[in-house]
Amino acid sequence: MRVYLVGGAVRDELLGRPVADRDYVVVGATPEAMLAAGYQPVGRDFPVFLHPQTHEEYALARTERKTGHGYHGFAFHAAPAVTLEEDLARRDLTINAIARDADGTLIDPFHGQRDLHGKILRHVGPAFAEDPVRILRLARFAARFTDFTVAPETLALMRQMVAAGEVAHLVAERVWQELAKGLMEARPSRMFEILRECGALAVILPEVDALFGVPQRADYHPEIDAGIHTLMVIDQAARRGYPLTVRYAALCHDLGKATTPADILPRHIGHEGRSATLSQALGERLRVPGDCRDLALLMARHHGNIHRAADLRAATIVDLLEKCDALRRPERFQALLDTCRCDYTGRQGWEERDYTPPVLLLAALAAVNRVNAGKIAAESVDRGNIPERIRRARIQAVRQLLNEPADQPEQG
Repeated sequence: MRVYLVGGAVRDELLGRPVADRDYVVVGATPEAMLAAGYQPVGRDFPVFLHPQTHEEYALARTERKTGHGYHGFAFHAAPAVTLEEDLARRDLTINAIARDADGTLIDPFHGQRDLHGKILRHVGPAFAEDPVRILRLARFAARFTDFTVAPETLALMRQMVAAGEVAHLVAERVWQELAKGLMEARPSRMFEILRECGALAVILPEVDALFGVPQRADYHPEIDAGIHTLMVIDQAARRGYPLTVRYAALCHDLGKATTPADILPRHIGHEGRSATLSQALGERLRVPGDCRDLALLMARHHGNIHRAADLRAATIVDLLEKCDALRRPERFQALLDTCRCDYTGRQGWEERDYTPPVLLLAALAAVNRVNAGKIAAESVDRGNIPERIRRARIQAVRQLLNEPADQPEQG
């Protein structure tokens, strides 16, 4: 039985990057031998075991054979006779097909070290085309290794896979898993650029793909193109270290601009409502977790009013805070303001501009929170009038903050 460190751990060690997880391949062993040595089985489709002390993953060397469409269309074969090179041959990229044995010797049959030095993402062999998830994985690695390029032959193969319809068979869970990981990389825009370049974006995320080529007003968006703007916004979220919820909301915030009637372009009147509808459909299709889906909907609906906060009257600000559930969910409201900051600074030449609406809206939220709703309720003779009295008190608190005359109309 021989054990080799493989995959990302070897790659990241060679790049001088931190190693998060270590995976091992075991050659010459059987499941029975692994169980006898105390390893715990966890693999459902093929033999994978957890080390009894370190709990790191040890997989028996295996080969695979394509049996159908999509991610699950494979039959796996694991046996003591399967060699290390056969196991490495089924991997996606050359930089992920390097192994290290116990004495530190590198086994690199597909020249992964050469591609690490050349900063190239290259597929190992024709088996790459059998698994459409590998398109997503490569695009995610492009977002992580921002100075790597995709080998021309690999990009050509990805385009062939899209044309053959393989990408259409991806299940929602795997798309979301890779999308979420890609959004959390150093420069997530590269993931979408690669997916668009090979044609996969139009299949996986048609709502996002449709944004490219849609014009915006140059005085508000010097970059003009709505798709380019969206990529700039998610990169701003990454630059600021924001969590996945913010990055996903940034991706979805302007989806409605792709459906703006051509006769009113480059204006996008009412795009917020259309963005919310498309964001809702996308979240359901990909089975996006609730926290990401909910923030994306709030961002789609309300980012326009948040940007215009300085021009809103007190009653409108109170309505905005209530619609965003800011009083009960202040941490989510802060995430919404963070996403709006990324939207504002995710424009060509605007990257370092100050964004002031959060200062005003958080001050308004503090003023609203100081209103004693319990006291108002206790002093109310007409119980049915309590919600309206609380609302009026909140509006008055914000009016005082804004120095707004009390005789102004409530709706601004």
